[in-house]
Amino acid sequence: MPYSAAHKARSRERILTAATELFCRHGFDKVSIGQIMKQAKMTHGAFYAHFASKEALYDASIREALKNSRAARLVKGPLSVKHLTALAANCWNLQELERKRAPGPETVLFNEIGNDNAEIKTLFEASYLRMRKMLETRLIALSRLKKLPFEPDRELIAEKSRTILASLVGAVAIAKSLPDEAERRQLLEASQRQILRMLGVDDHELDGLSGAIE
Repeated sequence: MPYSAAHKARSRERILTAATELFCRHGFDKVSIGQIMKQAKMTHGAFYAHFASKEALYDASIREALKNSRAARLVKGPLSVKHLTALAANCWNLQELERKRAPGPETVLFNEIGNDNAEIKTLFEASYLRMRKMLETRLIALSRLKKLPFEPDRELIAEKSRTILASLVGAVAIAKSLPDEAERRQLLEASQRQILRMLGVDDHELDGLSGAIE
């Protein structure tokens, strides 16, 4: 007797959940179909009943996760510099590096740096543009509310958003390879403080705002 549509949907969701966790944690090249199916507690052969290839699963899992990520929910929060800092850094914090909680899908930005796979490059670009647009939207709104020391000029905002992403992704890409926890923390905190200064936060305010992103 063939499986019901509901059973097939549940099976597909189990594969997606397992794939999202593994892909976001380790990146495309370091995860095999066998590892995904083992985590989903399903047989290897069941994979192709739901996805044509590993690339197709990666596409589906990352795109679905991007819609439901913590960052997507945070973007609807209060208009403040403190909240913007949490928004910008929530997927690249120390807890994630120490694997104390599930990683966000935006980790594709540093897991897939240098990946030559054409499909992965497309997803990398989509993730980057999504995060950049999210930052630009918040910076423009804060600037219009006079909460930032610069005008809501779109070119200027785009440049600052690129700088934020470059600083965060670059810091985490290095921190992931550092064995010393204290050095990782200091590197990430330096990146975060640089971003806050770029947003016009005074030195005496930095400690309070930095605490929002631990």
